[in-house]
Amino acid sequence: MGISRVLVANRGEIALRVIKACRALGIESVLAASQADRESLPAKMSDRIVCIGPARATESYLKVEALIAAALGTDSDAIHPGYGFLAERPELAEACAQENIKFIGPSPESIRRMGNKLLARDLARGYGIPVIPGSEKVGNFKAAELAAKEIGFPLLLKAAAGGGGRGIKIVRESGELQGAFETAAAEARAAFGDETLYIERYIPNARHIEVQVLGDGLGSVIHVGERDCSLQRRHQKVIEEAPAYSLSDSLRQEIRNAAVVIGRNIKYENAGTVEFLLDQDSERFYFLEMNTRIQVEHPVTEAITGMDLVQEQIRIAAGAKLSLSQSEVRFSGHAIECRITAESAKDDFRPCPGRITEWHPSAGPDIRVDSHGYPGYSVPPFYDSLLAKLIVRGENRVQAVGRMQEALQHFVVSGIETTIPFLHLLVCQLDYVKGRVNTKWLEGMLASLPCVELRAD
Repeated sequence: MGISRVLVANRGEIALRVIKACRALGIESVLAASQADRESLPAKMSDRIVCIGPARATESYLKVEALIAAALGTDSDAIHPGYGFLAERPELAEACAQENIKFIGPSPESIRRMGNKLLARDLARGYGIPVIPGSEKVGNFKAAELAAKEIGFPLLLKAAAGGGGRGIKIVRESGELQGAFETAAAEARAAFGDETLYIERYIPNARHIEVQVLGDGLGSVIHVGERDCSLQRRHQKVIEEAPAYSLSDSLRQEIRNAAVVIGRNIKYENAGTVEFLLDQDSERFYFLEMNTRIQVEHPVTEAITGMDLVQEQIRIAAGAKLSLSQSEVRFSGHAIECRITAESAKDDFRPCPGRITEWHPSAGPDIRVDSHGYPGYSVPPFYDSLLAKLIVRGENRVQAVGRMQEALQHFVVSGIETTIPFLHLLVCQLDYVKGRVNTKWLEGMLASLPCVELRAD
């Protein structure tokens, strides 16, 4: 198929996920690992491992030259970046092109165009897709003050080059603007090397809906359904579901079509996600951004379609056409994913690295666990605290919620603290069970709970 060996340029559960996809396709995998990850489960499962540097990500996973050298040194045909790290940095895709290595992702041009939130907004608007009322870039506080007066409060300050919830601040009144502006600019500069901000109107009763798309780079783009990612803490997703619930058929189709319009117009290649904000009061949706990579939450889409999105990514990068047409995509049931992290919820979600002494994941029909955890594994303190993704599927949302409640009860981890007790508490809340939530619901729920309720039994 044009790819016989893939360098997996990531770690943790996504690295293991890519390794398994390669194995299913008969492709060799080479793990690019830092010194801290040489004994990880992905290192044990890959066909080969190459150390790319010290534990610190800036000296290993974030070094383009180290990854290219690893690929060339192992005769790898392609690099899969996973998510995070360099997945949405056009520099890695460009370096791959220069060395005739296939980048399992979109073109550098697509990454660059959609990675800048302001440019992506302009493109979407030009394609007739609604965007949230807002400003162009605001280079200083005076410009922000003028834009805020025009847009009105409450509003959002957002990093133009942002992602992962960084560089975003809600401003409810004019007196908060200057402090929020300075903080958001500093966060954006530290996280992305670019302090450019812009302003959007804040929609208080909103849901976060995203559409998974696949494209072959020649204008053929399909969607494989949407996900609801409204349960967030500090702009970080905690629980995701597919399909999005409580949408009319016409609104669902409008959102899906809007994502495809964007993908077709930019001749998108590989897997990507177009994100929207749905105003529940007006039932209007707005383009937010496009993530030009595989998403953490892709398994819920796989659970209701039967597709393997990572295998599809590899096939597309190898030059294959899409394996399905739009009319051939089928949806069945409802799926939910909980992100289990090595954190202490009762201590404001403090990271809890350390050695796992007991590891008994939930198991059973329609239960899937994507994780790099195992008994004896030492969770390192250097990286994101995501430890596992627990995915369940039901014939409908009611059944899926019940299965998730039960699966979280039976997922046992000892030696370190995890967010399993917190997640179980969350999915048992009546508002969640009934689907009466928005993007701020989770933080409101946390504020109303005493810390004792977040402790494990």
